Amino acid sequence: MVVLNKIYTKTGDDGTTALGTGERRLKYDPRVAAYGTVDEANACLGMVRIHTSAMEGPVDGMIARIQNDMFDLGADLATPETETPPEYEPLRIVESQVKRIEADIDTLNRDLSPLRSFVLPGGSPAAAALHLARTVSRRAERLMVELAERPGEHVNPEALKYINRVSDFLFVAARVVNDNGARDVLWTPGENR
Repeated sequence: MVVLNKIYTKTGDDGTTALGTGERRLKYDPRVAAYGTVDEANACLGMVRIHTSAMEGPVDGMIARIQNDMFDLGADLATPETETPPEYEPLRIVESQVKRIEADIDTLNRDLSPLRSFVLPGGSPAAAALHLARTVSRRAERLMVELAERPGEHVNPEALKYINRVSDFLFVAARVVNDNGARDVLWTPGENR
């Protein structure tokens, strides 16, 4: 149970922040950057939901579940594996979360026409917001992969799969909210030469 009754603690005034293990790291530490970017992607999803909450269909509910999972992902990243496990069971992204988002992607993609070109971000406001969230999710993924490659750092393999699926989901969802692809703006290579 999380209880937040005082928002500022002053403990970060020295440029550090606490991980879930209690260890303090600099605020620009790669692990902090990774879960901070996951948080940024989640904020983008909040902006997406301004547009999708009034839409019919399953997209908004799927995004709401992803937002909750993104907090799970942040908690996973903020609690690295250590030699001495914490006194509590750390929250980790699990295979069932990856499978659920894969099923959501398949559901949304079922009625979409195959693409014959890359899609430019845009079309409708909801699609543009989804593409922005997608690019921030891809940045979070890059930071997570970079973190996983650092000596002494570990990133849950299911967490890496999950963030990869998030950006896939957001791409497909953008096509769905663009009238099932009818309003997609397609890339025309070299059009403006």
